[in-house]
Amino acid sequence: MKKKAYAVRAFVVFLVCNFAHSAKIACIEGYDTENARIACNDGFDTAGLTRKSFPDGFVFGTATSAYQVEGMANKDGRGPCIWDVYVHTPGNIANNATADVTVDQYHRYKEDIDLMKKLNFDAYRFSISWSRIFPQGAGRVNWKGVAYYNRLIDYMLEQGITPYANLYHYDMPLALHERYGGLLGRQVVKDYADFAEFCFKTFGDRVKNWYTFNEPRVIAALGFDSGINPPSRCSKEVNNCTEGDSGTEPYTAAHNMILSHASAVQRYRENYQQAQKGKIGILLDFVWYEPHSRSKADNYAAQRARDFHIGWFLHPLTYGEYPRTMQENVGERLPKFTPEEVAMVKGSYDYLGVNQYTSYYMFDPPWPQSNISSYANDWDVGYAYDRNGVPIGRRANSGWLYIVPWGLYNALMYVKERYGNPTVMLSENGMDNPSNYTLTHLLHDTTRINYYRDYISQLKKAIDDGANVTGYFAWSLLDNFEWLLGYTARFGITYVDFDTLQRIPKMSAYWFKQLLQRDQ
Repeated sequence: MKKKAYAVRAFVVFLVCNFAHSAKIACIEGYDTENARIACNDGFDTAGLTRKSFPDGFVFGTATSAYQVEGMANKDGRGPCIWDVYVHTPGNIANNATADVTVDQYHRYKEDIDLMKKLNFDAYRFSISWSRIFPQGAGRVNWKGVAYYNRLIDYMLEQGITPYANLYHYDMPLALHERYGGLLGRQVVKDYADFAEFCFKTFGDRVKNWYTFNEPRVIAALGFDSGINPPSRCSKEVNNCTEGDSGTEPYTAAHNMILSHASAVQRYRENYQQAQKGKIGILLDFVWYEPHSRSKADNYAAQRARDFHIGWFLHPLTYGEYPRTMQENVGERLPKFTPEEVAMVKGSYDYLGVNQYTSYYMFDPPWPQSNISSYANDWDVGYAYDRNGVPIGRRANSGWLYIVPWGLYNALMYVKERYGNPTVMLSENGMDNPSNYTLTHLLHDTTRINYYRDYISQLKKAIDDGANVTGYFAWSLLDNFEWLLGYTARFGITYVDFDTLQRIPKMSAYWFKQLLQRDQ
């Protein structure tokens, strides 16, 4: 293993010199056995952007999730989550990979935080594994897990990195799924709020920025409609699942997540916020949906898609009810909020996280719709990835990810105009390459640099046009376990050798380092 590590280091020296020449980078800092470092003076195109291009106090950070980076999945007292069973079932994950070790941030967190600091980032958006704190989802506390998060948070603060803690990133404790169906059981509202309150009480003296759920729409859609993610529930005619109902369960799971979120926010505001002086919100994914043509029908289709996507959660959190489109299309299958729940849900966020990667064209489908009852069919739309033979954007590695910078601007302006211009953080943004690229290609990631440059330029445009955006988080700091794709896809600005776990910053990492210089 040592021979391989030294060989990689030697190769990086060669690479760095050649990249520097080709990119006309003015200088190269020395390379040693601990880190590969490139110090670039005016070496990258940032489209004229610097820190000073953004409002005072604007936050730049990176983001990861516990399951994707921590490792130690079955050690130090952590209980299993629904993904642990899924990844150990052959055929579910590319190359039968697991997250038992992944990139071992559990032990290497200091190295990763030091890297953030060297790259001039301000903040780290991480997640707390529910089953690492409560192995059974409720009841007994695993104090070794608490100690880990205390170490992580304390070292962040010591190095000047602001913690942004997310409480749920796809990882339902297996015990709660087995006990009452996890997100399908109303008991989850109390159990989740208890877990959240424990975190507020334990970490809130140092953590001032909280999120309750990451991408609840994805959790509901992929776990309970298509069934491609655990707990793998769907109607048999949708995807041949052994259990589930795609016409009702996505809406039940989403409804319970909204109530869980609102209950946690209520506890935070009533018991902790005044003393701790923090903020709390939720992280919502948002694909921008552009009408395929100027026709009224295609415009209506695009709006239905927006309502069924971000509106599913942001509409009740802002206005106390689901979008009219959903009420009409879903009918009695859509749960209803009681007056007491409306009072708790409406206005239950201080700030909003928006995860934005890509955009699609939407059209009104000319064909008769399927009579299968499902969340996906309820949209009543057609997708297109090109118009008149012109792709909407270049495709990254993931089949769903097209590079469409202008879609970010439209998404942020839509949230501004439709939902009262809330305080927003762009909480995820990035692209992936396939792992089977050569090391040269993976480290010399010019497509990723162009992606970040163009998307952040559109972010700046939205801010200039009045969108109240206060931060940006790149996904992701590290190559890591990428869910169904395992280790075949790399989103990181830092290359990770999955055999040795050595971290090597890619050129995109140094692009950020230049962009975020504090003396500009």
